[in-house]
Parts: sequence; C-alpha cells; structure tokens
Amino acid sequence: MPEGHSIHRIALQFERNFLGQEISASSPQGRFAKGAAEISNHSMVESRAVGKNLFLGFDNDLWLRVHLGIYGAWDFAGEIQAGAALTTPAASKSDNHSSVVGEHEDSLGSIGAPRRTRLRMAEIENSEPELGRFPPEPIGQVRVRLLVDTAVADLRGPTICELLDEAGVSQVVGALGPDPLVDDVNLGEERFVEVAGKKRTPIAPLLMDQKVISGIGNIYRAEMLFRARINPHTLATDLPEETLRELWRDWVKLLRIGVETGQILTMDGLNEADHARALANRADRHWVYQRAGLPCRVCGTNIVVEVVAGRKLYWCPKCQA
Repeated sequence: MPEGHSIHRIALQFERNFLGQEISASSPQGRFAKGAAEISNHSMVESRAVGKNLFLGFDNDLWLRVHLGIYGAWDFAGEIQAGAALTTPAASKSDNHSSVVGEHEDSLGSIGAPRRTRLRMAEIENSEPELGRFPPEPIGQVRVRLLVDTAVADLRGPTICELLDEAGVSQVVGALGPDPLVDDVNLGEERFVEVAGKKRTPIAPLLMDQKVISGIGNIYRAEMLFRARINPHTLATDLPEETLRELWRDWVKLLRIGVETGQILTMDGLNEADHARALANRADRHWVYQRAGLPCRVCGTNIVVEVVAGRKLYWCPKCQA
C-alpha cells in the first residue's frame, strides 16, 4: 500500500501538471461516470494530500477524494516533467537535508524540457519514456480519467473514489491523525503524544492507526521502530513521553526525505556510494523491512517476521528486545 510520501508526491504531480486547467473527466470503466460528469469541464483549483488520502478540488466546490488502498495507482501520461525530485517548502526543511540525494532514476521534476512519457505512481514509481499517441488509450479498468491539453491521469483500483463537498472533506480530515506536511509540526507532535500516550495498544499497530498519526504504513512502521530500538509489542502507555516525541520527530524527518527522493530511505550515515546504492536498490534501503532470516545490520541476529493485525511486522529480537 502506498505510504504517506507517495500520496504527497502524487498531489505535487497534479499541482505541477493539472492545477489551474479545465479538466475533461471521464470513467472509462463506467463505475464513476456520474461523479466524473460533475467535475468535467471544471478547473482544478487545489491538490492536497493528508496522510494516505488525496483531495483534488474543483471550481464548483466539489472535491475528488481518492484512497489508493493496496491495489490502487495513478498512471500519468503526456508532457510529464521528470528528472529531479518533487519538493515542497515543508518537505525541504529536513533537519538532515544534506544527507538527501534529490535526483535519481525514479524521481520526478523539472530538469530539461517535459517529455511525452508514461508514469505510474503508487507504492513504487515507474516511468517509461517516449509516449507515442496522446492521449493514450486507457489500459485496464480505469475508474477515472482526468485529461488536460498536455497530460492525462488515469486512476485504477482505488479503495475509495468519491466526490465530497467542503464539509465532507473536513469530516474526513478531522478524523485523521496529524500529518507533518499538513499540520503545524509542533502542534502535531503534542496531539500525537497526547493521544498515543493514553492507548493501551502495542505500539506497532498503533503507528499504523491513521486516526492517531497519518501516513505511516508497513515499511515506515518497521523501520521507525527499529531506528528507535523499540520492541513492537510494547504498549504505547508504557513508552516514555520523550520516546513518543522522538517517534514523531523521526516521522517528520523520514516523510520529508520520502517526498524529496521518492523512496522510503531509512538508513542514516551512509557514504556517497552506499547512499546511491540505497536509492537504486530497495534491498539496500532498509534496516529490517523484508529482511526476515537475514542478519541484523547492527547486531547480526536474524531478523524475524510475524503477522500483526493482518500485516507483516519485521524486527530484530536483540536490538529491539
């Protein structure tokens, strides 16, 4: 499932290629035909990500809300700018900005002239240069197609695809935990600490509770707990307040890096060669995620995997004892 950094990057891609333009909306598979008709021939005026939710606002006061879930993806095609990292002012404020490499093979940006290309944005971003015919024919079960003169975005397989008014958006956002790229970082920290500190819930599933904190998925959860050397079965109420604060601050840092690089990069202190290798190869990018049975990068103990609330949890039984 795409995690928070991916949704923020998708929002930025819409901001870059669709904002301020009149949209031709359709539903090639037919399941969202009525909703598409309500926003077609209206201008997109806002693109906003909150946690794992994308909100696209139109000039008729309607919002398209999309939650990709496990199987969803956006496919962009046309004169899509590609090359450098997508950034926002908030995302560029990383406390460890010098450690972030902003250009690599999967990132999007504005280096050089826009090319006609095809790009899929979900958990992983993949691009194919040199698109032929524009707009391309829809591929597969496309729930929504959003088309402007130079770019098209196709949505397939989402968990949620609905139209909301402003009150509906407020209701959805109000039920979500704080997002470091949306909420005031300090207020978000206080809110997370206050809510999490009262939960007699193991910290592992709590970090993926979107009502407590927004955007964290399976990869970030495992990596953050390892980075903090926290046993994933520890109750949140048993963690010191300062530990909860450190978890929030680490999420702020990792989310910003994720938005800038387009990767869930969680290993600090890498030299230039190792950093480049981590960006290029997922196996070199994480401390514990998908490393079951392999030696811990710190202590050498084999990483274990177990299922918690239906999701795989990776952790080191020694470093996180």
